[in-house]
Amino acid sequence: MKARDRLIVALDVPDAGAARSLVDRLAGRVGLFKVGSQLFTAAGPELVQEIVGRGEKVFLDLKFHDIPNTVAGAVGSASRLGVSLVDVHGLGGRAMLEAAVGALPAQTRVLAITILTSHDEGALKQIGVAGSIPDSVRRLALLAKEAGLDGVVASPHEVALIREACGRDFLIVTPGIRPEGAAMGDQARAATPATALSAGADYIVVGRPITQAQDPAAAADTIVRQMESRRHPE
Repeated sequence: MKARDRLIVALDVPDAGAARSLVDRLAGRVGLFKVGSQLFTAAGPELVQEIVGRGEKVFLDLKFHDIPNTVAGAVGSASRLGVSLVDVHGLGGRAMLEAAVGALPAQTRVLAITILTSHDEGALKQIGVAGSIPDSVRRLALLAKEAGLDGVVASPHEVALIREACGRDFLIVTPGIRPEGAAMGDQARAATPATALSAGADYIVVGRPITQAQDPAAAADTIVRQMESRRHPE
């Protein structure tokens, strides 16, 4: 893939109008558009279908976490919208993960959320997750692979250990990406585009550094150039 095909832009905006404006500016410059909870709640599945209908790829990032039957129904509905990627929470357990896989056609790939990039060791302790972040991420990634998922969503700090544990063909999508000099915001475990790709990430997710830029297209182009500067992992 070209570098730009590996760039996912997070449309974390409040309404359909703002999302359409960004898609207009960024079409052809990025690989996928991520639709998360904020935009999906405001604009619904119709906007997802609209973006797909324009020939763009969509990552539906709703992080499903429920009983297996409910999650199977949800990811099945997502696939009928034409999305390329959809995610579920790895903490939902093996039965839920397997139900998600069983509900999807081959053209839609399903990912497991490992540990959110906003979490640090203290946050894990508060919610009762035992072990370190790297150990937890590795455990959830292996669970996802054993359940038949296509890959995981994980911070750039854990990409190398996932790649070692799960192999080259296991998809890794990496949020928490900030170009050099950008503010970290609410990300506890972030990295630059080149660093994430060098560690072995397949896709990177970038939101505010692009969507809140004065010129989103120029910001995206700058990030693509940073991606092109990476060194391939050993």
